[in-house]
Amino acid sequence: MATIKLEIVTPEAITFSEDVEMVTLTGSEGEMGILPQHMPLMTQLQAGEVVARKNGQNLFLAVGDGFVQVTGERVAILTDMAIRAENIDEAKAEEARKRAEARLAEKISEEDAALVHASLAHATAQLKVKRRTHS
Repeated sequence: MATIKLEIVTPEAITFSEDVEMVTLTGSEGEMGILPQHMPLMTQLQAGEVVARKNGQNLFLAVGDGFVQVTGERVAILTDMAIRAENIDEAKAEEARKRAEARLAEKISEEDAALVHASLAHATAQLKVKRRTHS
């Protein structure tokens, strides 16, 4: 079966680099599936979930906002967060979500609000991915 290289890079490290059969992610225009030999494109990545199909199994990752570059042979994702489902601490993510929501209820500067919104998006993405893999 044909494969495409999926590379996910955060400021800290390369968090994923494997050949997969398909990648599903949410870009600026909505959810998209990427197969080998996909037409080249660049798009923004929305915080949420990336699903990589490998050997007939789905691997789930929570990701933050970022950018995606697709060529026929590779999907490169640059993001501020990428965590595999099995590495997500659901209790910590839920706690972070509650803290962010409480902070947004306060009167805060626009700069602080942007940081808190990013934190909320990270926590929500982690919870979505972790809870999907529980089902």
